[in-house]
Amino acid sequence: MNSLAAPQRVSPWVMVACGATIVTLSMGARQAFGLFMLPMAHDIVVNRETFGLAIAIQNLLFGLVQPSVGAAADRYGAGRTIVIGALVYAAGLALTATIGTSMGVNLTLGLLVGVALAGTTFVVILGAVGRVVPAHQRGKAFGIVTAGGSIGQFLVVPFTQEIINVSDWRTTMLVLAGMMLIIVALARGVTGRADPHALNDDGSVGESSWAALKRASKHSGFLLLNAGFFVCGFHIAFLSTHLPAYLSDAGLSGSIGAGALALIGLFNIFGSFFFGYCSDRYSKKHVLSYLYFARAVVIVIFLLVPLSATSALVFASSIGFLWLGTVPLTSGLVGQIFGVRHLSLLFGVVFMSHQFGSFFGAWAAGWSYRVTGSYDEAWIASIALALLAAALHWPIRDAPVVRTPQPVNA
Repeated sequence: MNSLAAPQRVSPWVMVACGATIVTLSMGARQAFGLFMLPMAHDIVVNRETFGLAIAIQNLLFGLVQPSVGAAADRYGAGRTIVIGALVYAAGLALTATIGTSMGVNLTLGLLVGVALAGTTFVVILGAVGRVVPAHQRGKAFGIVTAGGSIGQFLVVPFTQEIINVSDWRTTMLVLAGMMLIIVALARGVTGRADPHALNDDGSVGESSWAALKRASKHSGFLLLNAGFFVCGFHIAFLSTHLPAYLSDAGLSGSIGAGALALIGLFNIFGSFFFGYCSDRYSKKHVLSYLYFARAVVIVIFLLVPLSATSALVFASSIGFLWLGTVPLTSGLVGQIFGVRHLSLLFGVVFMSHQFGSFFGAWAAGWSYRVTGSYDEAWIASIALALLAAALHWPIRDAPVVRTPQPVNA
């Protein structure tokens, strides 16, 4: 039994399965939001910049509350945190279906859904899984949970597009809200919290959350991981929010945009398993450098070849393989360096940086489009940031941090 976790009522791999399914639903819906941009613009006063701002607010809140939500999950349990997040998520989507103003979109799809995502996605679930799965299998487990987000993208995105086609965007939002209630039932399979009375392997008393955060903030590797994950967030939000519209501007049908997002999800299933496998066997920091460099190469090739339905779908497949492979590698590196007792908190801080990047990826691309009439600057920024991230990860000191033992009081 893992000494860092409270007693479990379910097996580690049942927890992994429930966690992956929760991520399938929560991230699947999130990755489909880009499909609502044009239908909402035709129905209410929401242009691309306004919609991009709502998604940017969502991503920003998703990140800002992540450390506190992660700390709450460590202390009170992942299951309770997930239930609250799922209920807020459902409420946010349902209210989005009733609004007709830009402010309403910002408050519902932006604020409420952003807060809810923090409690129903990677940080809370990976923190719980990391404490119960053996260290030598942690990368594989993280890869399976991460793949859940991609399965959701592959299944939920085309499902969402089909409902929009046969009905309207408001009805589709209500259907997605109903899906979030399934998470409430699945949360029973993600139990456990960090045991405050458990001893470290060296027999010392576990440090407080504040001490763990203070220690990590002084480690250069932690700062570099934050910078690198900012880049990942920029890429994810820019593509998931604006790729369908970019393809539509070029004369491709809406089904190609939806198909591109679905293929990103499909190929990231393979990518998540692959990079989870690599996380258990190779230097995580070096694999991260290679991954970000590969993103830059894929984007450059996409922009150089003539745009067509074929090139769009090939690009989606390629970038999809590299999509969320950063999650098992980055979270695994945090656990490797700092341990798993406060993994939800520390990875929550790193994920907050990811969401800062997401804010700029969603909003700045929309602002740039309004000013220049194209996404050229956003594509150039994506390439430059990918090369920067590749360089930042290489020098990370990834040896486990040695704590000064704190003797147990008699």
